[in-house]
Amino acid sequence: MERHLQVVRLLADGERWSGEAIAGQLGISRAAVWKAVRKAAETLELEIESVRGHGYRLATPLELLDAEAIRAALTPAGRLRVAAVTVFQDIDSTNTWLAGRARAGDPGGSICLAERQHAGRGRRGRCWVSPFGGNIALSLLWRFAQAPAELGGLSLAAGVAVAKALEQVGATEVGLKWPNDLHWRRRKLAGLLLEVAGEAQGPSWAVIGVGVNLQLAPAQAQAIDQPWVDLATVLDGQAVGRNRVVATLIDALLEMLAMYAAQGLAPFVEDWRARDAYQGEPVLLVMGERQLQGRHAGIDPDGALRLDLGGEIRRFQAGEVSLRSRTG
Repeated sequence: MERHLQVVRLLADGERWSGEAIAGQLGISRAAVWKAVRKAAETLELEIESVRGHGYRLATPLELLDAEAIRAALTPAGRLRVAAVTVFQDIDSTNTWLAGRARAGDPGGSICLAERQHAGRGRRGRCWVSPFGGNIALSLLWRFAQAPAELGGLSLAAGVAVAKALEQVGATEVGLKWPNDLHWRRRKLAGLLLEVAGEAQGPSWAVIGVGVNLQLAPAQAQAIDQPWVDLATVLDGQAVGRNRVVATLIDALLEMLAMYAAQGLAPFVEDWRARDAYQGEPVLLVMGERQLQGRHAGIDPDGALRLDLGGEIRRFQAGEVSLRSRTG
C-alpha cells in the first residue's frame, strides 16, 4: 500500500496524530510523514488539519471499507452466495475490473469495492464522481443460464433492490428514475451501470455497478453536473456505518438476482412503479441528437418506458434513451 494511503488509514479515526506517532507506526521519518500527508490531501481531496506541534487530523472521520466486517454483516443467505469480496484503495473503475474477471471465469457472487475510483463511469460514458471514502463504489458479478437478451429488465430490478436497501438503513422518499438512477427530492442519490455479455443462447453474465453518494464535501462534488444529494443528508444526521450500508446493498442485490434468474422482471414491476419519481409528469427524452417531449406514462411489464406523445403511447427500451424532467 502506498505511504499516503497508510497515513490516511491511521488518520481515519478522526483523532489527532502527531508526526512522531505516525512516523513510529509506519517506520518512516517525520519528513516522509509530512510529504505523505500533503500527497493525501492533494491527490485524495481530503481535508487534513495540520497544527504545528500538535500533529494531523482528518476534518471528517472515515469508516474505511473492511471486507471481513462486510461479510460479518451479511445475512446467512448472503454469506453463502458471496464468492469473494475484493477491496481496492484506488482503482480506475470497479465495473471495468470485475468485467475483466468475469471474462477470466471468476464465479458469480464476486464483489469489487473501492475507496476511490479515478475513472468511474455512469451511463452514456459520463464520469461518476467517487472521492476517497465519500461514496460507495460497488460492483457485483452474477452468472445466468439465460441469454443476454433475457436480461433487459435487470437494471430496473437492480434499482428496486438498491432502493429497498437504502430504505432499510433509514432513507425515505427514495424515487426511481428510468432506467438507472435513484433520486431523493429530485436530486441524484445513487446510480447503476450494468454490463452484460454471453452466448447468444446463453449462458451469460452481468456486472452490476452501484454508486451511492454517502457523505460528500462540497469541494469533492464540484465535478458533479446535476443536482445531487448524499445519504448523510437524506438520513438527517442519523449515523449509519458505511460497511453496514454496503452489506445491506449486497444482500438486497443477491436476493434480487436469485429471484430474477428464476422469474425475470415480473416480481419487481409493481415495486418499481410504486417508486417511480416521474410518473405522469412532462419529460424530455434524449436519444443522441434526437429529443422528444411528452408525458411519462410509466413502464411496461418488460421494463420499457411508456411516453405519452399527445395521446399516442410509444415505448422505449432501457439503454437507448435518458430521461430528464422538463421542469428540472
